[in-house]
Amino acid sequence: MTMSPPRSAGTSQLSTGRRWTLLVTVGTGLLLITLDNSILYTALPTLTRELDASWSESLWIINAYPLVMTGLLLGSGTLGDRFGHRRMFVAGLVVFGLASFLAATAPTPEVLIAARGLLAVGAAAMMPATLALIRVAFVNERERNIAISVWGSLSVVGGALGPIVGGVLLEHFAWGSIFLINVPVVLLAVIVGLAVAPEDDPHPATRWDFVSSVQALVTLVGLVVLIKEVARADRSGTVVLGAAAVTVVGWWVFVRRQRRLPFPLLDLSIFRNAAFSSGVLAAAIAMFAMGGLQLATTQRFQLVAGFTPLESGLLVAAIALGSLPSSLLAGAFLHVVGLRVLIGGGLAVGAAGVAGTLYGVQHGTEWLLLAGLLVTGLGLGAAMSVASTAIIGNVPARRAGMASSVEEVSYEFGSLAAVALLGSLLTTIYTATVRLPVDAPVEASRSMSDALTAPGTGPEVLAAAGQAFGNSYFVVMVVCAAVLAVGAIVTTVLLHAYGPGSASSAYGSGH
Repeated sequence: MTMSPPRSAGTSQLSTGRRWTLLVTVGTGLLLITLDNSILYTALPTLTRELDASWSESLWIINAYPLVMTGLLLGSGTLGDRFGHRRMFVAGLVVFGLASFLAATAPTPEVLIAARGLLAVGAAAMMPATLALIRVAFVNERERNIAISVWGSLSVVGGALGPIVGGVLLEHFAWGSIFLINVPVVLLAVIVGLAVAPEDDPHPATRWDFVSSVQALVTLVGLVVLIKEVARADRSGTVVLGAAAVTVVGWWVFVRRQRRLPFPLLDLSIFRNAAFSSGVLAAAIAMFAMGGLQLATTQRFQLVAGFTPLESGLLVAAIALGSLPSSLLAGAFLHVVGLRVLIGGGLAVGAAGVAGTLYGVQHGTEWLLLAGLLVTGLGLGAAMSVASTAIIGNVPARRAGMASSVEEVSYEFGSLAAVALLGSLLTTIYTATVRLPVDAPVEASRSMSDALTAPGTGPEVLAAAGQAFGNSYFVVMVVCAAVLAVGAIVTTVLLHAYGPGSASSAYGSGH
């Protein structure tokens, strides 16, 4: 028998209306975070042009956000366990709002990159709190599964709607509007959050280790630099070896420290639970595929097909249309279907959808392109929503903050790896396969965006550049489909004991 989780004082007495209002409030915070992660996909060409940013700077404008957030998430979740998740949620909102204003008024790429890093600090503070508050407020397992599914659907939909919101704003306003829109939403969320969130029930015995947080951040930075450098055509052996050394040594030192601490930032023993580990793996893989699909598709249709930011955003919105019903239904029927079918099967369906999307693009079949995006959303929506349930439901309530942090790290690392690896691949394959006329401007050989803006670019140059970018798009989509397929196999094997009718949570019911 498993013991019932300790209940926070006052949390179990929350009225039904207050519980669901809390869900809407923390969901709003999550929506802001996920929108800000993907809103730049459609805005990237505009930002590159307006700020005169290089392609490398453009990728760092995107990467700074998930990189800093991922490095801080483990520490912020533990801080929530110690000081209270309500305080962390509100403090994170305030920082997020201030950073949004700074980003909206950034005069240079460097300032925008710094502002994106500050945005990540606010997001890292409030993101684990959103899921942890749900974990302690909804004590009934069936109700909590539905609440987490709503939370998960907002994460999926927010990421998918980011390109649309960015496209709409850029159609009518300056690029700074994609950040400025956060400010009034933050103000409203702070007011409502203070009113409905349960009183803080901190665990002072929990300790936050600053050194561990630094070690985690250094390790992640080394890994991202390694991924980006390996994917470059003109890679430097020195940088590759240096980044690899930082990554390996940083991870070794981090793990060694966690095993010696009485209150580790990351309790590695929780990964022995197959459902927990499968949820982490599924979340990372799903976000990797979704981030790569959105980045590559919005860039391809803007740069090659001449779509506006809004048009390309509406195109990839098909992912959101597919993911919303499946993410909600998955939570409602999890107790019947089981984790194995929804996670492993969802990733497999997502892989089939990516393959269909690629086939539709390659053959100019619009209905198949849209159908592929819808099927991708259908599969990933189901997998991601129950992945969150698998993660948060398989730890005791007193470690909800740490589990939430691990869950968010998996999501953010998936997005981070997608931009670092697949964003670099877009440029690498382009430069390796482009065949320009002899009189083409040299800038056209660097990237598709440079080919469009280089002086003296003619139809022949654009045709050759478009063909090369098509090669890049093909490779990126194949990688996305392959990663999803492998993830489906691995999670299905890991979850062999979590078939239809099996328990999804080790701590949910207390039985």
